[in-house]
This record gives sequence, structure tokens and C-alpha cells, in this order.
Amino acid sequence: MKEETPAQGRTRPEDKIPFAILAAYGSGGIIPIALFNIAGILVGLMGNISLGLSAFWLGFILIIPRLWDALSDPVIGHLSDNTRTRWGRRRPFLLIGGLLVAVMFVVMWWIPKGETVRGIFPTETGYQAFQLSYILVTLLLFFTAVNIFEIPHGALGMELTTDYHERTRLFSAKSFVGNLFAMSTPWLFKLASMEVFRGTGGNEADGMRYVSLMIAAIIVPLAIWWFFRLREPGFVRAAKHEKTSFWKDMKLVATHRNFVMLTLTIFTLAMGFNFVQLLGSYIPIFYVFGGDKEAGATMLGINGTIWAITGVLAVFPLNWISPRLGKRKTLVIAITLMCLAQLSKIVCYNPSLPYLIIIPTMLLSAGMLFFFTLGSSMVGDICDEDELKTGYRSEGSFYSIFWWFIKMGTALSSFVAGALIVLTLFDESQVTKVDALQGSVRELRSEVNAAIPGVPDAARLHPLIGKARTRAGALLAHFEVKAKNGGRNSSHYRELARDITDLRKGLDNMSAAVGAGALDRELIRIEQDLPRLTQQTPFTLLMMRIVEIGLPVLLSLFSLFFILRYSLTEARSHEIKDLLRARHDANNGGQTELT
Repeated sequence: MKEETPAQGRTRPEDKIPFAILAAYGSGGIIPIALFNIAGILVGLMGNISLGLSAFWLGFILIIPRLWDALSDPVIGHLSDNTRTRWGRRRPFLLIGGLLVAVMFVVMWWIPKGETVRGIFPTETGYQAFQLSYILVTLLLFFTAVNIFEIPHGALGMELTTDYHERTRLFSAKSFVGNLFAMSTPWLFKLASMEVFRGTGGNEADGMRYVSLMIAAIIVPLAIWWFFRLREPGFVRAAKHEKTSFWKDMKLVATHRNFVMLTLTIFTLAMGFNFVQLLGSYIPIFYVFGGDKEAGATMLGINGTIWAITGVLAVFPLNWISPRLGKRKTLVIAITLMCLAQLSKIVCYNPSLPYLIIIPTMLLSAGMLFFFTLGSSMVGDICDEDELKTGYRSEGSFYSIFWWFIKMGTALSSFVAGALIVLTLFDESQVTKVDALQGSVRELRSEVNAAIPGVPDAARLHPLIGKARTRAGALLAHFEVKAKNGGRNSSHYRELARDITDLRKGLDNMSAAVGAGALDRELIRIEQDLPRLTQQTPFTLLMMRIVEIGLPVLLSLFSLFFILRYSLTEARSHEIKDLLRARHDANNGGQTELT
């Protein structure tokens, strides 16, 4: 195969994208990059460690929307290509999709709860099945809303410019803003864990209800802005094209060799990326910080900020390297960065030096920014190649299939990660029982603090103490059962049983007569000792690390195999652009219509 050479042509002044368009289009990256990841990561994480739902079943239901996307994505792409309105083909989808995303992002977190709802279900298993069903339905609606926005938005990006390098610049702006906003993903977990959002006795899942309202308040005005600011430059020409059949478009996409190679490359990378994202939330909390969710959440927040800053800054070397080496070689650099990031975790995930985790984060963020940005830009080049052959453009169909494969990689990794979490013997029941006890201790502290410096009301305090004792007893019973049946992990659970026994003695000795100040000091001691009760077994932590580091490296090797078979070089892309420009000039009597 002929190697790519550095670019010889320069971008014409008329092909330059105005900053106002760059900013408006780039801000659309908030939905597919930030909100898409928030839903995929936090729903699984909070469902497992906050609601106590099975990681396996959460992984299973996360793959179902991707199967639905196999049907909906190509349909949305085809409809977008064949829509004819006074506002163009894409803009109505941006408005409707953006508003639906805002609404469904809120609905997704408001899982019905309370004694009335629990009373409908005679067993805990039945109630958990209801919670899983609610999550599945709302995820289906949310991801469909994302598709309605993102597929036309991505297709529009391929039409806003036909210049080889400006197209990379445009999708770099989308990655830039999306990654800037993506820093909120781990901080949302931190916000949701704050008492102002979760309430005194609540957990992160409760807090996300109110955090989601803040997100929706940002998306709604943005959707209106996108609709009025972004216009389709080639719509006059596209409106004259005959509408195509769905199956003709799908056959065209599936038989395009370069598109198939590019899609397989991004598919395998997306799988590896999401293994990192999903399991990467567990390891800082349960390995680096020994089960302390609040400390882990803070580190995840810092790590997410580093990720976002690196992703933002990586846009600049990408736009310097890509014009000099070509997109294919730059994509190989991205894959190399990802492998280095994973291998560095062997030494950088260190409980003694927790802040070392920012090193693999920076490498991984740069690599991911490179390949996601280049992937979308390269689909635009493929659409140019296809237009030269067929005479019409099908950006919606190409982008929908490309985007579906990215999401399918995400879903498969969610399912496999969920299954692997089960196989590593991660004990989500242990975590939720500790959460319940922690909630009771916080309720007690709230009541005691209201009485300082006097004596608490015994009538109000004793029921809360009884509730905490009951939950401590349930946790002790859980550890005792695990110690009896735990095999190689028996010693781990026996040690935890001794720890909870000591804490339970403190609760048993509590009395309102002691005084509010002394009670508060004892409750503080108990609360500080609770995080260690969530510690997972050494076997679980080791297996999680092996999977989280090894699988992405293996998948990266597959992606290298595919990208080296991609043959659309930069020189050929420039040639295609000139041929298309000449064709359009001839069809328009010498007046160039491309922008």
C-alpha cells in the first residue's frame, strides 16, 4: 500500500470555517461525548454500588439500547439524508433531539422509590427487577434522543466544509468542547454524593436526581442556539437529489472497503476505551482508596478534570501532527498512546501514591481525543469518495453506521465488564449494606448535632440508634456468611466481621444520657471507620486490575491490524475534492457551491 505523505495543498480562504460556526458546532459535542458517557458510566456504577443491583444485569441491560440502535440509527441517518424542510435536512433534528435529550436525562435518574413503591413488590428481588426495568426503558428513550441529535449533527459536520484539514479542525472543536464538559462526569458523582443533593440519609443515586436538573437547564438553551445558528451550506444542491431507498443506502455503506476498515478500527478502540471507563471507576475507589467512596470520588473528580484538560490541550498537537503525517499515521500514534497508558497503570495505580493515576489518564485522554476526532473526520473523506462514485451524498447513512459501531463497542464492553465484575466476585451487597449503615449514622449525627450542647431527645434518638444497630447486625451477618462460604477469601471476611463487631459495640453502648457532645465524637469515630468495611477481597482487586489493563491493550492490537488496511490517502482525498469542485462548477455554470 502506498504510504501517506505530508500535505502539499493549503486550505483556501473560502474553505475556512468562521469561528462562530466552529463554536456553535463544537458545543454540540456535549451530548455525544459528555452525556453519552455519563449515562453509560454512572448508571452502571451507581446502580451497582448505590442501589445494590447486579453488575451482570446492569451490563446486560446496557447492551439492549445498542441492539435497538442497530435498527434506529440507520433509520435516523436515512431520514436525515432524505428530509426536505425550509430549515434544511439536519436542523430540525438538532432542535427536537436536543430537547428530548434534556428531558430524558432527568427522567432516567428519577427511579420511583419510597415505602409505597416498595410495598407493591413482595420481595426484594421483585423490587430490583422493577428498578432494572425502569433503567432499561429510560435508557432506551435517552439513547434514542441522543441518536436523533447526534447522527444529523455528525452528518452536518461533514457538509460544513469539504477541506481535508478544516474538517479535522471542525471535529476537533467538537471534541474540544465535549471533553471540556466531560470533566463533569466524575464530578457529578462527587456532587451527587454531597448532602445538599442526596439528603441526610440518601446516597449518590438520590443526589443524581437533582444534579440531572442542572444538566437539563444547560442543554435546553443550547438546542435552540444550534437550531438557529447552524445551517447546511449544500442544501440547495441536496434538495434537488432524488430520495434514495433505505436498503440501497445500507448496501452502499456496507460494501465500502475503506469505511469497513475504519469502522472496525474505531469499534475495537471504543471497546477498549469503555473497559477503561467502566472498570476505571471501581479501581480508584476499591483498590487505591481501599473502599472509601468519598475519597475515591474526589480523586475521580480530579482525574476527570485532568482528563478534560488533556483532551482540550490535545486538540492543538492533533491539528499540528495530522496535516504533516496524515490521518492514518496520526491514528496509529493514538493507538500507541493508549497502549502506553494501560501499561503505565502497572506502577501508577499505587495506594501509597494515589495521584500517580493522572499519568495514564493524560496519555489515554490524548490518544482517545486523537482517534475519536480523526474517525469522524475520516468518515467525511469517505463520503467525498462515495459522492465522486455515486453522484450524491449520504452522510447520514455513513455516520449512523459509524456511530452505531462506536456505541456497540461501548455496549459490548459494558456487558463484558459487568460479567467480569461478577466473575471477580465483587461484593455489591457488602457495599450497599455499608451505605445503609452509613446513612443511619449520618441521621444520628444530624439529630445529635441539633441538640448540642445539651442532651438529645431520647424519644427521637432511640429509634435511630435501633435502626443503626439493625443495619450493623445485617452487615455482620453478611460477613459471617461470607467467611463461612468464602473459601480463599474467608480470612478477609473474618477480619471485616471483627471490625463491624467493634463498631457495633459502640452503637450498643449509646444512650441519650451520655450527652450530645460525647455522642457526636463517638459517631464521628464510627463514620470514619466505615469506609474500610467496603474493602473488596485481594482476589477481586487483582482480577479487576488484570482485566482493566490487559483487555484494552489486546483490543488496540486488533485496531492496528484494521487501520493499516485503510487506503484513502491524503493525496487521494485532495484529488477527490478537486474533481468534485470541478463537477459542481460545471453543473452550476461556473459558480462554486461548495463551502
